[in-house]
Amino acid sequence: MCTVSFVASNGKTIITSNRDEKVIRPSAIEPKNYLINNKNIIFPKDSKAGGTWFAVDESGTVLVLLNGANEKHHHRPPYRKSRGLIVLDMISSLSPIVFWKEIDLADIEPFTIVLFENNKLFQLRWDGGDKETTPLDVKKNHVWSSTTLYQKDIRKIRSEWFYAFLESNPNASEDEMLYFHRYTEEENQENGLVVNRNEILRTLSITQAVLEENKATILHYDLIANKDFETSFITI
Repeated sequence: MCTVSFVASNGKTIITSNRDEKVIRPSAIEPKNYLINNKNIIFPKDSKAGGTWFAVDESGTVLVLLNGANEKHHHRPPYRKSRGLIVLDMISSLSPIVFWKEIDLADIEPFTIVLFENNKLFQLRWDGGDKETTPLDVKKNHVWSSTTLYQKDIRKIRSEWFYAFLESNPNASEDEMLYFHRYTEEENQENGLVVNRNEILRTLSITQAVLEENKATILHYDLIANKDFETSFITI
């Protein structure tokens, strides 16, 4: 939920997310299929709040959460609902982008959502007062870093790593994108792609969705338990 990339390569759409969290947070449940509002949805579940940061539905819609909006905000609990549950509300609706336009987000902590729906890409932001909807070019590559963990200058540097990697790997595969998310600036434990800030905050997992024609593949790597999960399905 703290580093997300979107890559269109060789007829595939590859969306990859690193989840940075406090190590005291309970381990997430590996991705499983859940039936919500009569929709089949695959997602890793946050065992604390019951929500998720990465979800894929039966039609190949992908929704990924990052904490924070345009700039770092002040944490002011209590909040009405967890952001991870907002993700499930959206992905289980008939159309997440339509649901986004209608949802009331008062008393919800700021966040950013990367939404890929019907071959369209959106950046959706809630800053605590206003919603922002930004359509993005699906033929271009994009990267995001959470504003709550990475200052503006660091976000810019991380973006430069991403585009430099793709310049060297113009037809990057899903394996190469996993490599980027796992090993870029490996020694930089403060601001690299996989962080370990004094054993207090760490990158706990990497989750990836690969979409091609009528097939979706979900991969999940638990970096703490050193376990891998993979499943694929035919999209409707």
